[in-house]
Amino acid sequence: MPATPRLSFLASPASEAQSALAQLVDFHGQCEPADADVLVALGGDGFMLQTLHRHGGLGKPVFGMKLGTVGFLMNHHREDPSMGPALIQRIAGAEPAVLRPLEMVAQTESGASVGSLAYNEVSLLRQTRQAAHVAIDLNGKPRLEELICDGVMVATAAGSTAYNYSAHGPILPLGSRIIALTPLAPFRPRRWRGALLKADTEVRFRVLDPYKRPVSVTADSHEVRDVVEVTIRESGERTVTLLFDPEHNLEERILSEQFVV
Repeated sequence: MPATPRLSFLASPASEAQSALAQLVDFHGQCEPADADVLVALGGDGFMLQTLHRHGGLGKPVFGMKLGTVGFLMNHHREDPSMGPALIQRIAGAEPAVLRPLEMVAQTESGASVGSLAYNEVSLLRQTRQAAHVAIDLNGKPRLEELICDGVMVATAAGSTAYNYSAHGPILPLGSRIIALTPLAPFRPRRWRGALLKADTEVRFRVLDPYKRPVSVTADSHEVRDVVEVTIRESGERTVTLLFDPEHNLEERILSEQFVV
């Protein structure tokens, strides 16, 4: 990375983020994402995911600063020092965290095939008051003939502290090459609480009664409704790099979450 990297500042619509954007651009200037050395995302985790989906294909590292509601994937925003040379120093001293997203392909009742990436999780959810009935295959082999539930998800390590954790799924160490398969309000089998899988496992969900019990799938924030089958696998090509202050690195925060009492 150059001693003075070219920065592209991206901000959520929130007033606090827009105010910081104006100050940062005034001091550092502005660069188009494709021409930048580093993308600087200003907002919360939702905006960070939006940034990764929009610009992840550029292969640029992303340094986030929390100016939103939730900021697990962000660094702290420091009011005055971050506006000047200190931001360049923080970026130069930042530690990288390489994330590999999930690739989701959904087949719908209409016969359409829809693909999307997920950096946090892919989740299936019932669309009506009736529980979903879903079969689960791993690497082409049936593993669960019928799961009756509100839904089921596959979460990455980076996303394991988000929706997955709220659903009582496990927190996964960053770099573990493990994904979490977590049910949402399972009714049958009553004692099944999910599974830990190698990251290269192909997970296929088959909706058993899609017309009577319709199901949607969401890859991060991209929703597809009325699905009949969903296949999920870790991407073999796409990676993104997030930059974190050494005292605030993602691996340490994921570890610390397991000791919150």
